[in-house]
Amino acid sequence: MSREIELILLSLDQAYDRKSWHGSNLKGAVRGLDAEAASRRPAPGRPSIQELVVHLAYWKYAVLRQLADLPRGAFPLKGSNWFPRGDADATQWKVDLALLDRMHRDLRAAVAALDPADLDRPSAKAQYRIRDLILGTAAHDLHHGGQIQLIKRLGTPR
Repeated sequence: MSREIELILLSLDQAYDRKSWHGSNLKGAVRGLDAEAASRRPAPGRPSIQELVVHLAYWKYAVLRQLADLPRGAFPLKGSNWFPRGDADATQWKVDLALLDRMHRDLRAAVAALDPADLDRPSAKAQYRIRDLILGTAAHDLHHGGQIQLIKRLGTPR
């Protein structure tokens, strides 16, 4: 495995589930949340933490699809981008967390299998390189992980 692929994997892992200098990663942000807290909306019309988790799983899949040449519609849920979740449901919350884990593992495995030359290949829309999509996934985890931390604080009275 090339040094660049190793560094990209490190970025993915630190954003998702490995210790890093910036504080809590995405897994740390959702650790210990119950279904009630995960389903709470910070404001009307705003996504819940649970909806953010499924959104993150979807975009890991979207990048994975380009690396592994998966067909459109291979994501386990119908739709794209945002997936409405209703009232607190402990079983569904666990299923959604498992989906996020699976998409991360699958994406990570696809990145590890890349030839370094693939990193400069244009994405399907040719707007970005494959490297940009993968690193963008790490940034996406960090962005929404921070949002999740804020949502949790909003739900906790001082």
